[in-house]
Amino acid sequence: MVPRFATLGRIPKGVWVLGGVSLLMDVSSEMIHSLLPLFMATTLGASVIIIGLIEGLAEATALILKVFSGAISDYVGKRKGLALLGYGLGALSKPLFAIAPTAGVVFSARMIDRVGKGIRGAPRDALVADVTPPEIRGAPTDYARRWIPSAPFSARCWRCC
Repeated sequence: MVPRFATLGRIPKGVWVLGGVSLLMDVSSEMIHSLLPLFMATTLGASVIIIGLIEGLAEATALILKVFSGAISDYVGKRKGLALLGYGLGALSKPLFAIAPTAGVVFSARMIDRVGKGIRGAPRDALVADVTPPEIRGAPTDYARRWIPSAPFSARCWRCC
């Protein structure tokens, strides 16, 4: 059995980079999405039903696309391109929230963001598995499972500063 800290030192740089990018993207999404219903209700005057529809459709889209992005990633084999596309769509959507004059623009930005999330998840995980040596393959997954859930906490701390 390999000691824990020795295993951490053997995790490839690419895994650390993907983990950091994923954490930062999750923090940025959490900072926006936690305030979005309040913004839509008070500033844009959207009803509770409209807010619920926007949130529900966006999350459903992300979950459905996760299934297909994994299959596409395996079939095409272009994991890096799909992950970059997903992260790019997520980054592209963030400024749209700030300039949204209507709930329709918020809906479009939310859909772009969730399509990006749905596309990037499976290829990112496959990239991590591809670059990790077989004898420590579980360590990066453990690393991701421990750090990525800290995004909501980090976003709230960042927003309070």
